[in-house]
Amino acid sequence: MSHPQRHKPDWLKVRLPQGPGWARIDRYHREQGLHSVCRSAACPNQGECWSRGTATFMILGNLCTRACAFCNVRAGAPAPPDPDEPARVAQAIGELDLRHAVVTSVTRDDLDDGGASHFACLVHEVRDRAPHCRIELLIPDLGGNLDALELILAAAPDVLGHNIETIPRLYPQVRQGAHYQRSLAILAAIHQRAPHIPTKSGLMLGLGETQEEILAVLADLRQVGCALLTLGQYLAPTRRHHPVVRYPHPDEFAHLRRQALALGFAHVEAGPLVRSSYHAQQQFEEATDVHRLPNPA
Repeated sequence: MSHPQRHKPDWLKVRLPQGPGWARIDRYHREQGLHSVCRSAACPNQGECWSRGTATFMILGNLCTRACAFCNVRAGAPAPPDPDEPARVAQAIGELDLRHAVVTSVTRDDLDDGGASHFACLVHEVRDRAPHCRIELLIPDLGGNLDALELILAAAPDVLGHNIETIPRLYPQVRQGAHYQRSLAILAAIHQRAPHIPTKSGLMLGLGETQEEILAVLADLRQVGCALLTLGQYLAPTRRHHPVVRYPHPDEFAHLRRQALALGFAHVEAGPLVRSSYHAQQQFEEATDVHRLPNPA
């Protein structure tokens, strides 16, 4: 096994959160009792994104039924879904005047539908309260429940993502409770059942994968119709989490981006600080502008 690297390189330095945009979203989250993956997952881009007035909302609580070795979201027994949460998030999206809202969730293996009905309700609430806003969902694997997935597809989000996260060999160490083929099957079902909804996925690098293994995953994602891709550096939230094995240089991310585009992805966001929702609005709009994605408008 490779030895973990202990020191972060200079290219991973980020600005501290600041500015009126950051303060406004921070205050709104605290006053309205909302959760964001920006904070719960210790995202390194919180300062940049919040300063620009964008955020990724996290629904279905802040306790996850899984304990993935890479994730900073706490594991535990979640409370029942809050029926008022979709309306509160939709109200926040409207009041913050967002044009492209990203909504994700913890994994809820305790729910029969994995939280799909909650996602669907949220989409409907946003359509009512902020019809100008594009809606991107980043969903868990729903336990492989394709009937539950249909609830989300019927709500018709503008983008629907599910992160593959890492290579198959590392799933037992990194994504306990998840299955590589099940994640691929969710993405395949989205593309097959709703080809007008662009699918999106992402990988973390630096967990011990090889270039050949990364390219094999990218080929699998294209095989199931995935259109949008993010590639970012894994950063261990604490010493208890899976260690960082390697810090790929930004040039390596750029090279992988070129290879992914050659495979047929409509847009690839790749870099050490890239996360699933990083530049999500720009990513969708650029891909749409070059006529490689359907434009729901």
